[in-house]
Amino acid sequence: MFERNEPIAPVEAGESYDVVIEDIAKKGDGIARIEGFVIFVPGTEVGDEISIKVTKVMHKFAFAEVN
Repeated sequence: MFERNEPIAPVEAGESYDVVIEDIAKKGDGIARIEGFVIFVPGTEVGDEISIKVTKVMHKFAFAEVN
């Protein structure tokens, strides 16, 4: 049996989380992190303390919208 050492996302699509925007991505989206996992949140700025809803989870990052 093969073991996969892939990280498992600490977030799930459709779920809501309280986050702080820590950085801004090259394309202008806010970046939040949960357990080091990057979440892109459009329309936010560094320092925003917001509730987000995850819309899509990828292998190494996720997308969310302001809740």
